[in-house]
Amino acid sequence: MIGIADIEAAAERIAGHVVRTPTVPSPGLSGLLGAPVTAKLELLQRTGSFKARGATAKLLALGEAERAAGVVAVSGGNHGIAVAVMAAALDVKATVVMPRTAPARSVAMAQDAGASVRLTDGMDEAFALMTRLQEEGLTLVHPFDDPVVIAGQGTVGLEFAEDADGPTDVLVSVGGGGLIAGVAAALRARRPGVRIWGVETEGAQAMSEALAAGGPVPVPLSSIVTTLSAPTVSQLTYDHVSELVTEVLVVPDRDAVQGVLDLAEHAKVWTEPAAGCLLPAARQVLDRVGDGARLGLVVCGGNASTTDVLGWSNRFGLRPQPTEGG
Repeated sequence: MIGIADIEAAAERIAGHVVRTPTVPSPGLSGLLGAPVTAKLELLQRTGSFKARGATAKLLALGEAERAAGVVAVSGGNHGIAVAVMAAALDVKATVVMPRTAPARSVAMAQDAGASVRLTDGMDEAFALMTRLQEEGLTLVHPFDDPVVIAGQGTVGLEFAEDADGPTDVLVSVGGGGLIAGVAAALRARRPGVRIWGVETEGAQAMSEALAAGGPVPVPLSSIVTTLSAPTVSQLTYDHVSELVTEVLVVPDRDAVQGVLDLAEHAKVWTEPAAGCLLPAARQVLDRVGDGARLGLVVCGGNASTTDVLGWSNRFGLRPQPTEGG
């Protein structure tokens, strides 16, 4: 299990390479949901998501031979961007494997940073190619199955614990589980009374399926939310979530896209569905815990183009929702 000392060491290692992102109360979201909301704005992080933290922590921890070999990463979008950009900043050659369903903007950002981008037909194939490239000698920077990466992501929780004003419930999006594992480890150490809730989208339910099965299992992927679409979680992330997280909630793609529109309308931030899914889940949490809840939202990333969001909105026939009672 990742401890608070591991996360504090990661915070010290990556300081100066990443942004300490704002943790702010959101009057707009508080009005929308009918409860106080504090948002951790990781979409303002370098590369547009929290992934820069774990990628940087891992790259800085590599030995000379590992750096010289070059690194390989697999990603539905954000991890690939983060590895590409941070590797270039640290003068390490990077190869990024992505499914063809990854957002075109994400592929372009990784290429523009100088990475060699390899596209596959799906996430299962992407993970398989990543494994082959690792066997051929490249150094793996795994998106979630790595204690150094998890400790890096846990710095989000460390900052949140220091900067947020007493949330009772914190919601964190779940793909492979690296972010929630790190955040949960940090919050359990610093704010032991806080309930931590994971959020997945339907068709990207690797963690909730693992919890139901008693361990990691492969899952079919059909969600539009490629940045949450891990074909399985790892034993490492499963162990953290099963021990530290209250529950993992699952919301439809449609509601995740609605959340993107509502975050733009009410919080004035441009996110992606991996963050938008937090709002419908927050309503579920409020229904469960009742009055007195104070919510914390880890707004994990904002790497969706206007074209993407408008396309999804038209597909589902969506528009921003009015404020609670308004």
